[in-house]
Amino acid sequence: MNKEDIRIKHVIVHILDSTIGMPVLSDTELEYGSEVAEFLREHIARICSGDDAKECRFYKEESEVYHILDSYADDDFIAVSKDIATMLYEIMNSNIDIPAADLMVVRFRESDDEYLALLKMNYKAHYTHRTLAVEGGAGNSNEIIRHKSILPSESQRLTEAAIIRLDDLALWVIEKKYEVNGEKTDYFSFLFLKCSAHLSHKSKLSIVSRAVESIQKEGFDETERFGKQMRAKSIIQEEIEEKGGFAVEEIAEKIFDGQPELRAAFQDKMEKYNMVKEEIQPQSENTVRKYQNQHLYTDTGIEIKIPMEQYKNPKSVEFITNPDGTISVLIKNIEHLEARM
Repeated sequence: MNKEDIRIKHVIVHILDSTIGMPVLSDTELEYGSEVAEFLREHIARICSGDDAKECRFYKEESEVYHILDSYADDDFIAVSKDIATMLYEIMNSNIDIPAADLMVVRFRESDDEYLALLKMNYKAHYTHRTLAVEGGAGNSNEIIRHKSILPSESQRLTEAAIIRLDDLALWVIEKKYEVNGEKTDYFSFLFLKCSAHLSHKSKLSIVSRAVESIQKEGFDETERFGKQMRAKSIIQEEIEEKGGFAVEEIAEKIFDGQPELRAAFQDKMEKYNMVKEEIQPQSENTVRKYQNQHLYTDTGIEIKIPMEQYKNPKSVEFITNPDGTISVLIKNIEHLEARM
């Protein structure tokens, strides 16, 4: 979703501070200017273009939010937002680990699609100043206070939010687990929205990486495993860079080429997550950043970071297996060497 194409139509803010025992619901829409509109567009675009969002579907029979939105009309925007905020507050008020927040409900359009955004702005505690009048009219007194209800900035990622497409009620959710009845729970999707969630691209990429590492750890000794792990990371990085992502089946064939037993073991792990036929296409630079370098850590405490393009160039770096089983790293053709404090 392109931030510049987002057109804000309606905005309302409800205060969901569980420390005061009741929600403070607004009866009017927020009057906003260009700065607030930019703030909202930034958060909405960050959710839609990142890899943390999970594509979900409502449980149509169980979800109160679905039933409210199934007959949504813009004339009902304020009433709908208040009903949704009240439901969320009841869950928050019953579970003290869920942080207090402002809920910003945003009605917007992007390209030809109409959306509703539910942005839970968890409070941050920061220091600020205030000025008090000195008794007797003797001037002002400035002091520093800790404000406990600061909203996240536009550069900070929200931990709980949903973007809902109104024509088919498809939704994308980001969330964080909090303790509910003594157990860590995805309360935002499970208790509030009541929807089923597919894994995010970030989660799927992490699962593939961990599965590859686990299979290689079982299938190779320490000396072999070092080179295999670097090669696997290089293959994943190359697929993402050249194609924007990869199919799980195809990446397994490349990483475990000529090793059918290991490939079968990897496929077994993917079946547990129902990911054998998945395609992984991360969008965020943050998600794929760790694949842009090879990070090496020796048992002697030395750390080496090698950019992937240099790792692939035999004129830049070479890994040598010594007769005694130790490994040497040869860095070649250095024109300039700099030490930094």
